[in-house]
Amino acid sequence: MIPIQTESAWRGTSDCRNCGIREMVLFADLNEQDFNLIHAPIDDLVYQPGQALYEASDQALGVFTLRKGLIKLVRVTADGRERVVRVLFPGDVVGLEALATGRYDSQAVALNEVSLCRIPLEVVHQLGANSPRLHRKLMEKWQSALKLADDWLAELNFGSARQRVLHFIRKMHEVSEDGSATLFGRDDMGAMMDLKLETVSREVTALVRAGVMTPLDKLGRHYQVLQPELLQEK
Repeated sequence: MIPIQTESAWRGTSDCRNCGIREMVLFADLNEQDFNLIHAPIDDLVYQPGQALYEASDQALGVFTLRKGLIKLVRVTADGRERVVRVLFPGDVVGLEALATGRYDSQAVALNEVSLCRIPLEVVHQLGANSPRLHRKLMEKWQSALKLADDWLAELNFGSARQRVLHFIRKMHEVSEDGSATLFGRDDMGAMMDLKLETVSREVTALVRAGVMTPLDKLGRHYQVLQPELLQEK
């Protein structure tokens, strides 16, 4: 985990005011009085694909607002298997549970290049205590995180292998802005849906052969969805 530095890579609070996804993130509702309460550095960080932000049970230095890219949350089962319990998208808060426990519940790993802001716990606690706006936003984010976690488990871990893969691809297609769908390594997809790598590969290949989507790269990570109506569960 990258330690918080006194000399922050982030240049004061002005960037928070002018954040390109300000309406989506934790500080969306803050005003000038709230910003004046921020006295600790907020780091602007970039992680490369496969790089871990933190490990499960690590003592938390802060929470993260995801500005760009995707992050997977991973837990290890009692029998040693890795399970991807959720994927986080721009605007999500990463490590929100640390506000209550001081530690992270899962390993957080970048799925592609990610850009995020790391907010020290002391900043969030102070603002939460003194700003009704941030307190309300925290509660909204917490409730949203719980609902999305429940939805993720309910939708991606039940049904046939085909239904699980269809739902995942549809989910990734819905969050894209250009009609594409960004998938992950087949092992990651299998860990999300509790399926074998071979099963995931077979289902994705079947969708390509059926003309539902077509690959846009040689790695099989990025697809153009040609017939989104056929991604509905059957």
